[in-house]
Amino acid sequence: MDVKVVNFRDKLSKIDKLHSYKVIAKMNDYYFKIVKAKRDFIWHSHPETDEVFMVIQGNLQIDLRDKTLYLGEGEMVVIPKGVEHKPLCREECHVLLIEPTGTVNTGDAGGALTDERIEWI
Repeated sequence: MDVKVVNFRDKLSKIDKLHSYKVIAKMNDYYFKIVKAKRDFIWHSHPETDEVFMVIQGNLQIDLRDKTLYLGEGEMVVIPKGVEHKPLCREECHVLLIEPTGTVNTGDAGGALTDERIEWI
């Protein structure tokens, strides 16, 4: 087994397109994905799993049905399974997501914003 250090800056420099989720590591059955985002996403939930959002750069807003969360650089949140949420990045934001392999970005909502392409960088 080849054990390597993962550098977020290096990995993010390889992403030239917004909203293109890239896998940078795997632990057991969990992917660590990074994405550069700048959009108002859709309401969705993940009925089978919790989801971690960790902000590497920028600011991320996550609307829940009963409140709004504001995350800055170096902050994270765990969204429990089944909780509807809607991420929003008004300016470009770099985010690390930790979720089980096979988790779809649009959860139970599906639709045109679904990114099912799993690309390692």
